[in-house]
Amino acid sequence: MTDRIPSQKAASTKQVTELTLLYQFSNTMLSTIRLNKLTHLVLTALTSGKAMLFDRAILFLRNEKTDVLQGMLGVTRNTAEGLQIIGGEDALSSHWDISEEIIALQVASEFSSLVRSTRIDMDNDCPVIKRVISEQKLCLIEDAGCHECTTCSFIKHLGATSFAATPLVAGGKSLGIIVVDNPQSDRMITQDNLHFLQLFANQAGMAIENSMLYNRVEQAHSSLREARERLVHGERLAAIGEMAANLAHELKNPLITIGGFAGRLLKSLPNQSREHTYADTIVKEVGRLEKMLSDILAFSRKPTICYSACNLAEILQDCFSSCAATLEDQGIRLSANLEESNLPLLGDAHQLKQVFLNLILNACEVMPDGGLLRVHSEISPRSKRVITIRISDTGGGIPTEMLSQIFNPFFTTKRHGTGLGLAIVNRILLNHDGRITAANDGSGAVFTVTLPLAETVQ
Repeated sequence: MTDRIPSQKAASTKQVTELTLLYQFSNTMLSTIRLNKLTHLVLTALTSGKAMLFDRAILFLRNEKTDVLQGMLGVTRNTAEGLQIIGGEDALSSHWDISEEIIALQVASEFSSLVRSTRIDMDNDCPVIKRVISEQKLCLIEDAGCHECTTCSFIKHLGATSFAATPLVAGGKSLGIIVVDNPQSDRMITQDNLHFLQLFANQAGMAIENSMLYNRVEQAHSSLREARERLVHGERLAAIGEMAANLAHELKNPLITIGGFAGRLLKSLPNQSREHTYADTIVKEVGRLEKMLSDILAFSRKPTICYSACNLAEILQDCFSSCAATLEDQGIRLSANLEESNLPLLGDAHQLKQVFLNLILNACEVMPDGGLLRVHSEISPRSKRVITIRISDTGGGIPTEMLSQIFNPFFTTKRHGTGLGLAIVNRILLNHDGRITAANDGSGAVFTVTLPLAETVQ
């Protein structure tokens, strides 16, 4: 009778200690919603000197998209120091905490790096993974047989022999696993240890799920806030655009009047006089302002597309005729190689002509001393319903750092450009279900336009 009293007292003390640890752990799980800190607290609690449970603790979380268990963190007895008790020694009101410095040291440890490089494919036939993840049961391996198994290599990779693995379950779903062992002390993992580990993992699973849900809500909230900011910014830009369009419209009429009178004045003045030079400057600058205002109006105005049957080959030939004088004056040779003479499209012929005129005239501007302009069309061998037109020049090309920006509104490399020409080209092509790309090829730039052909093309 007297022998039973100390043993009962020891058992009661042990139960009180375990309940105290579980209560403190429960309080700890409620003290933070940060997933990163939560994982450090979980593994540190299992390996710290306060609990004296295991030498090492490893956390794997499940990636549902790839169906892989990803090693997240590994904590050993040596890196588990620094667990603080917040709220005094009273277990009913206290919880554990861990500093950012300890977290950083644990992440930087060699063992944690080894864990993070470990991935477990859940499609393999590993009996441990099947039992822990699929059956959601705790698993204890007490010999080296698993170490020699060829179905998975994570045990061998981590150097574990006798170990226990328990699932992290929440809402009936397996979130991951916790693996514990004692390679340093070589202590056996007892049934009491397993019982405590199971209770511990149950609470940890729910806490980790709550943290994941909170992070998803935070991400959704952040995305919603960014979308709202973009919407507000878009409304401001729309208001500015409308104001710019109205202003451009109001300015265009007086500019036309000024340009008209300046042109008449220019004709009546002697060619070599200062007044003639001044009037000539006025005419040129007014023309530049009119072009700028026309581009702004074209870009800000809601496009009206009159879809009708048209021939792309005829549109390109019209562009060549319109640019013939410019090509001849600048000594630019035109090499046109069109796939066919009949390339039917369903679109707005006037706007499509604007696209190719803009690209051809841009090519002429970068070849003021002459060069070669190539226009080549090709029907896609994969789909007979797609036509590609390549317009290339020998003007030296586009700086690489600018290639990704040239289709942005108001971006220009020209001294007197508005930066709207290519933006308008891009928008017209998008409205025709087409696209345009730019690249450098040899001695110049090449613009590639892709458009869908009408169904009549075989």
